[in-house]
Parts: sequence; C-alpha cells; structure tokens
Amino acid sequence: MKLLRYALGDNIHIGIAHGEEIMRLGIGDMTELMREDVAFAETGLLDAYSEARILAPLDPGKILAIGRNYAEHARELDNEVPEEPLVFAVMPSAVIADGDVIEWEEALTQQVDWEGELAVVIGKAARRVNEAEALNYVFGYTIANDVSARDLQTRDKQWTRAKGLDTFCPLGPCIVTADEIPDPQNLRIVTTVDGEVKQNGGVADMIYSVANLIAYLSRAFTLQPGDIILTGTPSGVGKASNPPQFLGQGSQVSVEIEGIGVLTNTCRVL
Repeated sequence: MKLLRYALGDNIHIGIAHGEEIMRLGIGDMTELMREDVAFAETGLLDAYSEARILAPLDPGKILAIGRNYAEHARELDNEVPEEPLVFAVMPSAVIADGDVIEWEEALTQQVDWEGELAVVIGKAARRVNEAEALNYVFGYTIANDVSARDLQTRDKQWTRAKGLDTFCPLGPCIVTADEIPDPQNLRIVTTVDGEVKQNGGVADMIYSVANLIAYLSRAFTLQPGDIILTGTPSGVGKASNPPQFLGQGSQVSVEIEGIGVLTNTCRVL
C-alpha cells in the first residue's frame, strides 16, 4: 500500500493512495498503523487527491543517517570508504513535505547541496536484532533528500548544522509498506535539479545494506516505531561537479525512487 498523510482544511488524515483519490482510514497518526492490534480501518470515504495538502508521511522520532554508504560517492568527495557505517543524526525539525520549500539564510550558508536517499521507516521496537531478521522490523519505505550545507560541513568539522537546518530533510510523498518492497536493494534513485539528472544510482551499490544498517544501529540504539533511517546517497552531488554546483533561489529538486514516487521541493534563499 501507498500510505499518505494529508490535510483537508484543519483536519489531518491518513489514507491509501488510489490514483486520483485517497481512501481515508479511521486514524490520524501513521504510527497507529504500526501497532499490531490496529487494523486498517477503512472509513468508506474517498478524498480527491487534488484537494488534499500532502504532508510529510509521519513525524519521526529519531532520524539516523548514514554517510558515505556508496563507494563512488565517497570517492567523488575524496573521502575514504568507511570501514563501518558512518552514523549521524538529523533534527526532526528539519522535516518538510513534498511540495514544501527548502530555505536557508545566505549569510549562514552558500553551498547547499542535494542528496537523494532511500528512507527506511521502522515499524516495531528493534534492539540487538540480527541481520537475517532485520527487515522484519521495517514498516515501509519513503524518499528523503538529505540536504547538506557543504560550507558548514567543512567549517564545523561535524554535521549537526550542515544536515539539520530547518527544512533540510524533505520526506515523502508517501510510505510504501514493506510487503510491496521485499528487496529494498533492488531499487534505483534518480535526482534531478531543474530537470537535469544529477544522480542515477542503484541501491544495490550500497556498501552496507538496509538489513545490515538496521542490525548495526540496533546494537547502539533501541529503534522505535516511527524512527527513520536515511541510508546514504549515490554519486552525483553538486559539490563533486566540475565546477561545483549548488542549489540557489528557485532551484527545483526532485528525487524519484521506482515503486515509491517522486519527492519534489523548490528552494528559497532568505
């Protein structure tokens, strides 16, 4: 199923995408669906997609992200390929929806870059799980753009500001439940900027697979329903272009993952 979180007027709903319509469910929070005792309670109501304001698919708890998880991306930035997953956190306040605006202050950063990624939505508590069972803890998958301020990343020597500024984590437009994607490594990520393809990479090229990442992270943190893992980006980021290219006023970024959809955001410089 393709699950959407959307607003009609002042009311927020969860629904299942059906072409031009959304089948409304009788719940208001995506994490309710992750409880084993909750059924997909259909209300019988169909809402027009064109009348709905699509929201970020959920308000995540933890956002755990993985750096340099594609060897070609590590090499294009002259970084060493990590010997184990390189983990950092992204602020939940950075999350915006498909169609929302990525914005930043020019006085704060002038090197804003794109990073299209597969995002994993955890569906049940995971602590010290093994790799063979790790995918059983996945509720579904969505799309992320791990927007990155490269100058802050270099200057700060760590990534909290560079990756966590408000609006720097677009998610969506939907969550595709795990039963529809039995092998998340068999997907492709395509990122375009103003209609020009910048990234076109297979998830199979990850150094550490989705299952490996879940097992690895669960040894350090208890993964809770609604937590999100950003799994890394393939090569083709702006900083690695010759000359480097960055997002600016009015830039439009789209990240497409087959079987999930397209996440599109425009940019505004303050």
